[in-house]
Amino acid sequence: MEALQPHDLLWGLTTQTLENSAPAWAIEALQAGHPVVVRRAITDPSMVAVGIRGSARHQRYATQMQKSAVIRCVSPEQLVNVDLCQFPHLQQRLVSISKVLNRFAVQWGYTGSVGFELATGIQTVHAQSDIDLIMRMPNYLDKQLAHQMLIQLEETTEKLDVQLQTPQGGVALKEWATGSSKILLKSSHAAVLVENPWQEKEFI
Repeated sequence: MEALQPHDLLWGLTTQTLENSAPAWAIEALQAGHPVVVRRAITDPSMVAVGIRGSARHQRYATQMQKSAVIRCVSPEQLVNVDLCQFPHLQQRLVSISKVLNRFAVQWGYTGSVGFELATGIQTVHAQSDIDLIMRMPNYLDKQLAHQMLIQLEETTEKLDVQLQTPQGGVALKEWATGSSKILLKSSHAAVLVENPWQEKEFI
């Protein structure tokens, strides 16, 4: 199995391995066959930190699972190739976004409620929902180019939450593109303010 990354959706976690403190809705989600999402946290090398999502926005439960228990993994990038004809209420919104991102040579995908719905077919997105996106950025992203991306994405008039995944963690595209001197980087260790989220020495 390839290395698991934040926002990947995983199947294979069972209710038998949940902590006794797990809420009833989390148990029900697993019993219904819903995937869990990889989150950022330090775990034993044999484990992966995951989150279970319920039907309500506030229903999020953090846990972990054995990597050996994973029977299926869907990355945000794979969801870009889903046939949107199956999701007529999302099709127009997502087509406009993909047209913008496909102009840039970046690896990107859907996360959040949109990613969950595209992966499972379970309707979780409504008209007021944010559209969550991730761009994998192994190399430094020039701020001017980031600003161009942001402007073009904002022209879609969609309410977007776009994260850049650097080797050190995740940062918001909007923060990086608007030239803030320090921006919030979320890593497995902590959330810290940095000047350059690609520069390892800043926060280790």
